Amino acid sequence: MNYMRPVSACNETASDLAGEIMAALSAASIVFKEDTGYSIKLIQSAEKLFEVATKNDTGHHQGTYTAVEDCGGEARMYYDSSGYQDELLWGGTWLFFATGNTSYLGYATSNFSAAEGEETASEQGVFYWNNKLTANAVLLTRLRYFHDLGYPYEVGLGSSSNKIDLLICSYLSHETYSRTPGGLILLRPDHGEPLQFAATASFLGKLYSDYLELLRRSGVSCSSEFYSVEMLREFSISQASIYSASVEFCKIRPYKLSHCSLFSQVDYILGDNPMKMSYMVGFGNKYPNHVHHRASSIPWDDQHYSCPEGDRWLYSTDPNPNILFGAMVAGPDKFDNFLDDRDKPWFTEPTIASNAGLVAALIALHDPPCKSSDSNGTNLGIDLTALLPIVSLLRRIGGSLLVLCSARALKQTAEALMRVAEEEEARTTFVKIVMATAFGIKNTA
Repeated sequence: MNYMRPVSACNETASDLAGEIMAALSAASIVFKEDTGYSIKLIQSAEKLFEVATKNDTGHHQGTYTAVEDCGGEARMYYDSSGYQDELLWGGTWLFFATGNTSYLGYATSNFSAAEGEETASEQGVFYWNNKLTANAVLLTRLRYFHDLGYPYEVGLGSSSNKIDLLICSYLSHETYSRTPGGLILLRPDHGEPLQFAATASFLGKLYSDYLELLRRSGVSCSSEFYSVEMLREFSISQASIYSASVEFCKIRPYKLSHCSLFSQVDYILGDNPMKMSYMVGFGNKYPNHVHHRASSIPWDDQHYSCPEGDRWLYSTDPNPNILFGAMVAGPDKFDNFLDDRDKPWFTEPTIASNAGLVAALIALHDPPCKSSDSNGTNLGIDLTALLPIVSLLRRIGGSLLVLCSARALKQTAEALMRVAEEEEARTTFVKIVMATAFGIKNTA
């Protein structure tokens, strides 16, 4: 289709976008850590952006990108940002995991309360494109549980873990969030498009249950209630299992029934629901055929159409000529009803932001955590990349080395530093000498 795609220039303020970019670059630097040069370039770019985005002076005004017409005016109708503190925390936290520089952790923990104050009531406990606070709290909770750095970070880390404990209880208690008759949790019941929120809740719940299992904790306490790890793994099964088909579906899985139920939210999305409809396009025997998506709806006939010309396909009752494999649509209403109509986007529209949560949940649930471990046999759950050793870094400060880790992690970090140092100037030679002397690492330079 031919239509305008204007480019916006965000010269005045876009703190939320900056935070997202920082987080993406930092996380990517971990993914591509074997490509040392590229990984360093990603980190350096994220650090430069952090320096600019966290300033709040005459030349660097903090705010949301949709608050300025030239920056986010075009996106305001669809992605109107409600705040920016959570994104800056998100960027700072990922920078800390990528670099081990505790100044980024200091920023994240000292500004956590401010971000909580900015969180709207309708978004509390929800992880999606406009709210990163809950997911950020999970990352900081992970740090407190497995690598607590103590003062001056314990207040922020403690607030994070308390927030997550309460969140997990709210997932399980049935008092904070309602559910559809078929068992789908409604984290934003007045918003619609419920699947994206259920998918991220499934992801965070599975991730947190892995943490509890690693700690050999039996569960989590909230007020007078106690919820076991098994109950977290059985997230919302008491609602979903009212359908006998759900129980039968679990019986054919290669897991015992109590573990099968941890899939309940994702199972609902993939077809275990009253409509018997898979809300992932192309998966299963029954899925939406009238997806609200231009490229999927308009035939590939080597012609270009304007937006008004495209209306003939928008309102057509014919199935989409192009199957949008893997796309998750918006989902049913709060009564489990779903209308497969292309001109009703609140049912049939897929988005990249929504699919991201489903991908995370599917990865988290792909294998039982007992199948993944590090060389010492420690169960890492979903964390196959082992972020925490990256935190255990040697930091060069004024010619001295600050040791933040155990001898084993220190040796691993030293080896990584050696590879980096081999590409640097002679000013880093002393680092190589210290590492080789202290840990017997062969200098291959």
